[in-house]
Amino acid sequence: MPLRKISLVLAAWLFIPASWAEQNDRNQPMQIEADQVVMNQTEQISTFTGNVQINQGTLQIRGDKIIVSQDKLGNKIGDIYGSTASFRQKREGLDEYVEGYGEHIKYDTLKQTVDIYGQASLKRDLDFIRGEHINYNAQSETFLVDNGTPVNGVPRQRVRAVIQPQTKDQPAPASPTEKK
Repeated sequence: MPLRKISLVLAAWLFIPASWAEQNDRNQPMQIEADQVVMNQTEQISTFTGNVQINQGTLQIRGDKIIVSQDKLGNKIGDIYGSTASFRQKREGLDEYVEGYGEHIKYDTLKQTVDIYGQASLKRDLDFIRGEHINYNAQSETFLVDNGTPVNGVPRQRVRAVIQPQTKDQPAPASPTEKK
């Protein structure tokens, strides 16, 4: 496997020992605020611009421009753009949040995936990972992080991850089945 691409299949151990998102979030209404919206009811596409904020349960998404498309079953795909587009979501069964930042974030409710592009970073507590592109699949609890394609033959920075050690006194993170 090339060094420029790192598949972090062990992300469940590194970042998310429990399922990432609050499962109830998908069943909550999506609330969107923006300075302007253009809606195409025929195509089921809405374009929100100007300080856009989306909330759905514990999920918070922020960006300069967000395009939301919906299929006939109600599944949504959100494309978030901004100098720093962001999302934040509570982890299932834990008092902990995952935060992501980038220039473009694609959130797919059906596939349960988040793609972060352009100076992408993902943070959980004091752990974080950074690259040009981060793909997170909530169903398989896997990450794929890469540093993008070289620009004018010059490789981009390498993928970087910081994982804090678990102290002896610190219990292992609880899984959703161990909730009290």
